[in-house]
Amino acid sequence: MKKLEIACLNLESALIAQENGADRVELCADIHLGGTTPTTEVVQKAKNNLSIDICIMIRPKGGDFVYSDLEFQQMKDAVLKIKPIGVDGFVFGILNEDNLINIKQNVELVNLAYPIPCTFHRALDEVENYKTALEDVITCGFSTILTSGTFSNVTKGAEVLRNLVLQAVNRITIMPGGGLRSTNISELDKIVKADFYHSSAITDRTEIANSEEIMKLKKKLSIY
Repeated sequence: MKKLEIACLNLESALIAQENGADRVELCADIHLGGTTPTTEVVQKAKNNLSIDICIMIRPKGGDFVYSDLEFQQMKDAVLKIKPIGVDGFVFGILNEDNLINIKQNVELVNLAYPIPCTFHRALDEVENYKTALEDVITCGFSTILTSGTFSNVTKGAEVLRNLVLQAVNRITIMPGGGLRSTNISELDKIVKADFYHSSAITDRTEIANSEEIMKLKKKLSIY
């Protein structure tokens, strides 16, 4: 059965996601920055109140995916601080200044997180050669890639997403996300045929996931 992850900016959204059929939540902060690391207190509250899987964004800033030595240390500190809480995944992605995959830093964080699996977060959408980048991400030891197919949203990136799924051949999960809604998920899945999809399910100007939207997303995925 196909699965759904909901990006949540707060505990309220995470609870709504769970109550309406989401399989997993990605917990983060600062949606206007594209998602950053949530506080340890929020992570602990989520762990205390959720029974579905919880993945935690590890990102010290918005913008690009190139990090200074200080920012990289902040990422390592965050993993070490959150890991004992018993979360189910970490979400991050690091590039070099030339937008190639920073294998050294990614491997270091993946190893630090072990045995907790890691998702490579949307940095793949910034690379020039997604085929080479996919192999590099697999080499780093990630279990999942969250991507909009190198375009601004999943609809525009549908063909690239399909190619990524085919290239991955069960070595890593390709999880489409970025502009994913109940209005486009059916058509997207016909093209891409992914097993896991990602959406914020936010339908208004709030930062709260919409329960009806989550139910619609899950219902449409359950058809396939």
